[in-house]
Amino acid sequence: MKRQIREGLAAAREAGRPVAVVTRLTDGAQALIGRDEADGALALSAESLDTVRAMLAAGSSAPLEAAGERLFVRAYATPWRLYVIGAVHVTQCMAEMVGPLDFALTVIDPRRAFATAERFPGLRLLDEWPDEALDREGLDERSAVVTLTHDPKVDDPALETALRSPAFYIGALGSRRTHAKRLDRLGERGFSAEELARIHAPVGLDLGGRSPGEIALSVLAEVVQVRHRGSRR
Repeated sequence: MKRQIREGLAAAREAGRPVAVVTRLTDGAQALIGRDEADGALALSAESLDTVRAMLAAGSSAPLEAAGERLFVRAYATPWRLYVIGAVHVTQCMAEMVGPLDFALTVIDPRRAFATAERFPGLRLLDEWPDEALDREGLDERSAVVTLTHDPKVDDPALETALRSPAFYIGALGSRRTHAKRLDRLGERGFSAEELARIHAPVGLDLGGRSPGEIALSVLAEVVQVRHRGSRR
């Protein structure tokens, strides 16, 4: 690996930015590709850049044939991250289920009486306003955001931040009537119908369950579905 690429890769990983190293197999020429950057001696076409960035978003490392050249893409992706807004009973159930699903779970709730280590042992808790926390976290294509508080003062700022990000999944708890009111509020904040269509609501696959555990299962099932297939239902 060339020094320029090695140093760029180290800086990106230190900053928590996803990048891919692309190597041309015939001569070893390399490029460092990020979400908004491309550096190195290897020049890639716009189509190839799109393909590499899609592979990076999926965390996929594999050979690539592009413009008659044999390349290898090594993705250094960020972890899959799930941010749940609201330290509620459903969230407690999600915390018990999420372990095998390869998500780093963070619970955000400014209500400190709810976001306690006693209720969420061993879990990462942020007792601050969700828009501020999510801005600092830096949502990317491997991030999912789910709002569960039923309180617009808490949920809406989180949804606004998520909608302005490339997060692959955005979900919000609530009935269709509740969601219609939510869409009106967010529309008044300047979001288009196309942007608002990114919100999965009522959140979760329709499994027919109503208990906190069943709701948690339906939410996680939909997040996993979208992660792999990009489809809603």
